[in-house]
Amino acid sequence: MDYNKLLDLAADIGYRLTMCGAETFRVEESINRILDSYGIQSEVFAIPNCLHVSIETPDGTPITRMRRIGIHGNDLDAVEKYNTMCRTICRKKPDLDTMRQWLVATDEARVYYSNRSVMLGHFLGSFGFSIVFGGSPTDALLSGLCGLIVYFVNSFMSGLRANSFFSTIACAFFLALPAYALSVFDIADNADMVIIGALMLLVPGLLFTNAMRDIIFGDINSGVNRIVQVFLTAAAIALGTAVAWNCSAFIWQMPISAAPISYSLVFESIGCLLGCIGFAIIFNIHGPGGLLCAAGGILAWVTYCLVLDFTGDDIMAYFWGAVISAAYSEVMARIRKYPAISYLVVSIFPLIPGAGVYYTMTHAVRGDMAAFADQGVHTIAIAAIMAVGILLVSTSVRMWGVWKSKRRT
Repeated sequence: MDYNKLLDLAADIGYRLTMCGAETFRVEESINRILDSYGIQSEVFAIPNCLHVSIETPDGTPITRMRRIGIHGNDLDAVEKYNTMCRTICRKKPDLDTMRQWLVATDEARVYYSNRSVMLGHFLGSFGFSIVFGGSPTDALLSGLCGLIVYFVNSFMSGLRANSFFSTIACAFFLALPAYALSVFDIADNADMVIIGALMLLVPGLLFTNAMRDIIFGDINSGVNRIVQVFLTAAAIALGTAVAWNCSAFIWQMPISAAPISYSLVFESIGCLLGCIGFAIIFNIHGPGGLLCAAGGILAWVTYCLVLDFTGDDIMAYFWGAVISAAYSEVMARIRKYPAISYLVVSIFPLIPGAGVYYTMTHAVRGDMAAFADQGVHTIAIAAIMAVGILLVSTSVRMWGVWKSKRRT
């Protein structure tokens, strides 16, 4: 056995999983299981920007590999492909040359949406969630167009290799400024609803979800690292929209925002469906998986609405919505043999408090510090209770799996 070659292959697989957006525990478990299937005990340590893998050969020689992790992607279809390949390797234990061929074949089998499809995803994501949060049909259409602005600004910034913090500021500014202008000239009914729908494209849903799952599985360093990135992204969103608001106030007299429209649950569910399909495209989820993810989003949103109507407590509604989303993701993962993250990251999106982040920033910019503190604490409470809901389901599923394994033994 060429242990150096085996270690290189295992580290390469872990690196690819990380770069595609896989959770830390999935990266570590995948490497450990591959090496264990070949009779090698390993130590794996993964954080969002670095991967260490160490083994000890039968003659006592220690070998270590390290991979530097760059900017992460959102390619959940690739996570599914590499995860399936890992399962196959553990089951069949091919020779190392064959394993390398499988890895190359999986690399070549990765598929991507065309630029037009990704643009459609940005439009649908903004359009759908503008409806969900109470925007008029006109607001939703304009929000979709602002979503296209986000796509073009992001593409331009990527070409210049700008860091993600500055890119987020630029995207937030260039989507918010036209929205305020359209409202001043009575083209948009509610600038806030136009902006909130498009801002959902900038909300770090995958980072937030992975942070919660990392903390759940004891990867505190990785979870805290991701949480810091979430807060930095929220700060960038706030900064970009704040600059746009101040520019608009200087150029035009700022309009008074209208109250959100209250739609029927059926109409909101349609908006949720469109928005989730848009994000399934953005996260590169192909085939029926995209529709199944969107179905989970509808289920989570309907649960939220029903609990809110029954109890009048939005914190409790967010909790049960997160529980249903996490449970749906775990069930679908076991039915289809795909990672749960692919379903969770999209189905949880309708509950992510994008509106809370926006209104918190708005109160701060306008100098209403009491409202800023109240809205900020409430938004943090929503995020925390959603994390508790995900924690409850994920921990219960893992405990059930351990109990089932022990019962078989």
